[in-house]
Amino acid sequence: MRILYFSTDYSTHDHRFLSALANTEHEVYYLRLERNARQVEDRPVPEQIQQVPWAGGSRAFRWRDTLGLAGALRGVIRDVKPQLIHAGPVQSCAFLTALTGFRPLLTMSWGFDLMQDAERNAWWRWVTGYTLRRSAFFVSDAEVTRSRAVAYGMEVGCTAVFPWGVDLAHFKPQQKRAGPGKARKAAFVLFCNRSWEPRYGVDVLARAFVRVAEKRPDVTLLLLGEGSQAQDIRQILSSGAMAQRVQFAGHVSQTELPRWYGMADLYISPSHVDGSSVSLMEALACGLPALVSDIQANKEWVADGVNGWLFPDGDAEALAARILDVMDRRADLQAAGRAARQTAVHKADWSRNFGVLLRAYEQALQAAS
Repeated sequence: MRILYFSTDYSTHDHRFLSALANTEHEVYYLRLERNARQVEDRPVPEQIQQVPWAGGSRAFRWRDTLGLAGALRGVIRDVKPQLIHAGPVQSCAFLTALTGFRPLLTMSWGFDLMQDAERNAWWRWVTGYTLRRSAFFVSDAEVTRSRAVAYGMEVGCTAVFPWGVDLAHFKPQQKRAGPGKARKAAFVLFCNRSWEPRYGVDVLARAFVRVAEKRPDVTLLLLGEGSQAQDIRQILSSGAMAQRVQFAGHVSQTELPRWYGMADLYISPSHVDGSSVSLMEALACGLPALVSDIQANKEWVADGVNGWLFPDGDAEALAARILDVMDRRADLQAAGRAARQTAVHKADWSRNFGVLLRAYEQALQAAS
């Protein structure tokens, strides 16, 4: 099958999909909508994947460019002659594809597109419904996003859910190590690598950490990433001796990331919006217990008191209290870590989960015939 894979940017997730597709019998073309200066995926597009040059792919997507890009996409379709287009997020790549009238379109949700963007205003709701009603098939990584897609007009029989998963051989439990330039003593190490954007709630974690650090001198925070909230987050964490207990590590490559999970005692994701979070799956695969916001997508992965813990979304005081509670029950972490790894093995094995997408391609062709 000749497939056009159309995505916003070249992210770690795109690399995962394209690498897996490169090892199939399909002829795969890759189309990129925009280029993000913060993008940190440093591995090249697999050689077997044919990258398509076109009018897009050089700057951020703008609504005023929609008609021009849709016209350019029609040209790409004429040249490539795909038998199926795999496109997402819903309101950008999939919407542009729907505007061309091409079928079959397999729309893939990226979580935030249905959990947040679709509810921005009437225009976004219209775009979402328009796109899904013209999609032959829909895939997502969580039940909560499938439910949203069905509410917007997607036929439930033309949907599939599969967690994007992780490489369990790469993300695995390892011996705890000290962070760069620091000796690992008795400190309790918290770890977060969510982007510093409003939807991911890292500011909530920052406020909670201040409360915890005021009570416990033995706690430290490893904070990866950057984002639009950088100034606010750094300001929250910059008071006095507090700054000495926070390590800002910036962006870390996928190659090095397991080592950072291995430095921590507890993974924290304070996200307000998510599908099945890949960073959460990575942490679980590394045997790292997780403390996460109690949004529906997280509850599909974390059982409170088994492989991690939950806290009320957006509540910094409650998050601080849960951190302190976990620190007081440090002996429970080993069992929670084993349960975390088992969760990943049973639910987040990318090599197994990828097969759902290949079956979805066939179902999309059948649905459009």
